[in-house]
Amino acid sequence: MAGIVAERYTGASIKRSEDPRILTGAGRYVDDIKLPGMLHAAFVRSPLAHARVLSVDASAARELPGVIAVYTGAELEEITVPGPDVLSALMGGDGPTPEFSLLATDKVRFVGDPVAIVVAESRYLAEDGCDLVTVEYDDLPPVANATFALDPASPPLFANLGDNIVSPHSRKEFGDVSAVFASADHVFDFRIDVHRHQNVPMEGRGCVASYDADTGVMTMYAATQSVHVSRIAVAMRLGMEHDKVRVLAGDIGGSFGLKIGASREELAAAAASRALVRPVKWVEDRGENLTASGQAREESFDVRAAVSKDGDLLGLDVNMVIDTGSYPGMGTMVAGIMEAMLPGPYKLAALGFENTAVATNKASYVAYRGPWASETFVRERVLNLIATELGLDPLEIRLRNAAPRTDPPAMMITGRPLVGVTTTESLERVAKLVDVPTFRRRQAEARADGRYLGIGMATFIEAAPGPREPGGPSGPMGLESMRLRLDEDGIVVLFTGQMPHGQSHQTTLAQIAADEFGVPFEQVRVVVGDTDVVPFGMTGGSRSATMTGGVALHGARQLKVKVLDFASHLMEASAADLQITDGNVWVRGDPASAIPVAEVARRAAAGQFGDGVDANLEVDAAFDGGAGGWSGGTHCAIVEVDIETGLVSVERYVVAEDCGALINPAIVEGQIRGGVAQGIGAVLLERSAYDADGNFQSATFMDYLMPTATDIPRIEIEHLQTVPLDADVNFRGVGEAGMIVAPPTVVNAIEDALAPFGVRIYEQHLPPARILELIAAADSGG
Repeated sequence: MAGIVAERYTGASIKRSEDPRILTGAGRYVDDIKLPGMLHAAFVRSPLAHARVLSVDASAARELPGVIAVYTGAELEEITVPGPDVLSALMGGDGPTPEFSLLATDKVRFVGDPVAIVVAESRYLAEDGCDLVTVEYDDLPPVANATFALDPASPPLFANLGDNIVSPHSRKEFGDVSAVFASADHVFDFRIDVHRHQNVPMEGRGCVASYDADTGVMTMYAATQSVHVSRIAVAMRLGMEHDKVRVLAGDIGGSFGLKIGASREELAAAAASRALVRPVKWVEDRGENLTASGQAREESFDVRAAVSKDGDLLGLDVNMVIDTGSYPGMGTMVAGIMEAMLPGPYKLAALGFENTAVATNKASYVAYRGPWASETFVRERVLNLIATELGLDPLEIRLRNAAPRTDPPAMMITGRPLVGVTTTESLERVAKLVDVPTFRRRQAEARADGRYLGIGMATFIEAAPGPREPGGPSGPMGLESMRLRLDEDGIVVLFTGQMPHGQSHQTTLAQIAADEFGVPFEQVRVVVGDTDVVPFGMTGGSRSATMTGGVALHGARQLKVKVLDFASHLMEASAADLQITDGNVWVRGDPASAIPVAEVARRAAAGQFGDGVDANLEVDAAFDGGAGGWSGGTHCAIVEVDIETGLVSVERYVVAEDCGALINPAIVEGQIRGGVAQGIGAVLLERSAYDADGNFQSATFMDYLMPTATDIPRIEIEHLQTVPLDADVNFRGVGEAGMIVAPPTVVNAIEDALAPFGVRIYEQHLPPARILELIAAADSGG
């Protein structure tokens, strides 16, 4: 693979081609890329959570043989253009915009904040150079948690804000909140916390930036979920025209939301490449990934619930505080999604939702597989807590409150129609699969023997892409585009802005296009990862199944019409009488007339029919999501808690899932199982921990614990018969489902196991030590 890359970078100019080996990213990782004259970057990082930068002395590093350049934050600012975070600029965030530089200049804001970049002949020399850079700091009080960040006396992380509120307090009400609470038989108050944890993809961030001074083109090989968003980021910060930036991506080693756009480090590497006119590679190590790449969640919720004596959940009033970490990003964007989704599939009559986002001296809040997932955790935990308070069964309270499927559909109190939602069916299916009465008998027998089993359920819906919004497309981020072409070798080529990193887009999109166009699966090639040839797009938000699958279907249909129209001139038959099957065009009822689509494409390329015949066998297609729809389902976990050690083992895990029509069942189930594994890990193991001084405590896999195969049970999956909503496109996203609903499922099961001790759980992270603390507190009446 390295030979292919080197071949494309011979000489001063960069050859812009559509070499399939390059564009499909087969087997290529950023770490494999080797270019002539390539340099390597490493970063000097802050050991302090919050401090002023008084001086940076790089003289010793610059004298080290093999070190080519060192750029401090101030020096990098001289060769870049100030600008906002690209994701915030594209998607919008609430509140004022903090002012900051790519590398720290005035102050450092978390342990791991980059202060200088060292560029050398090898990564080893770059790391040695980092050790020779001397930074003088003036230590500042750390803002180590959201509570202190809310205090007006806390030192502001950003001078232009004046405090640490990065998204001002706001409140919205849906329905008559006051009246609903006034008429309720019961009002319960809960404080629920979701802890900080993170993406941890197989491979961290990385890039190779290569600037060609002759053409003025910057080429970035990037690990990214969207080559186009990365291009926008590079162009913005380097002050370049977009068409002078080319971003390519191959196998990016996983992401789960981490690799959207371009990080500060990647932009610094690009700036260094342009200044030095040599390729610069940066690949983060695992310590950097855990410490500085970004973290997720860490929200707290004060919840008031209005409930009838029979267990009807009438209203919720929620106050959320979100810890966004040090630099702006996803943390200022998720509140609106949580607000909209908090009612879930239930008959809620009123909702009050207020939120505040604060900056702290931690790594930045990033998107992580279902960034809005805490709304499901809060809602599903509140239902269980209410059931306990009223002596109701957790399954029955869900069935009682689930919105029925009606025509016209029931509406979420926040305004979206619950069209096609199969919550009741999924709850009933899971209950039957696990045989709850039989489990309760086994649970009682186990308790008599001193063993503590528990069962937990949770249900969810996900807008994947969601029902069509009035006056606009149903999919997030608008339309999805695709270019399709029939090549002379008979291959149908799909150019998509999606950037697969474990979702198997090359398989599913090829399946859809092959079935619709009429060629074997092997005659479809999916091209990704090159801003020169693919349309704008981004992988995320569970959008690809519906949005990209839909555009592949409709685009293949459009291309087929074009091919048949041209073939009608070749075959002297009406296009209406022609069909394509198994890669051949033939006249209906006359198999002997068949000619391969490759022959049709070759004849079109020969251009022998004149101007009156459209021989351009290529189309640009777009899809608005069609009727859209919800994904959803119910998960159930059976656990055993060892009350002597606090260890939790997951004995059984059952899923009843509705993600629409299945394109490829094996891929769907792989996505579900992966998400569930992450959810189990989030509850039992994973935590991005900081101490009171803002020091990061989880910088290795000795401290940030990951689930292994021994921690995850066999996950049983039942697929529900979906309710078709669209005439053609009824497949929906499934990538985030497992991670969204597994945490409340597991916590509900643990609380059920510990019910004999009177344990109530108001948090998500439950390692063994915390389990023992909860049991002890309940025993002591605490």
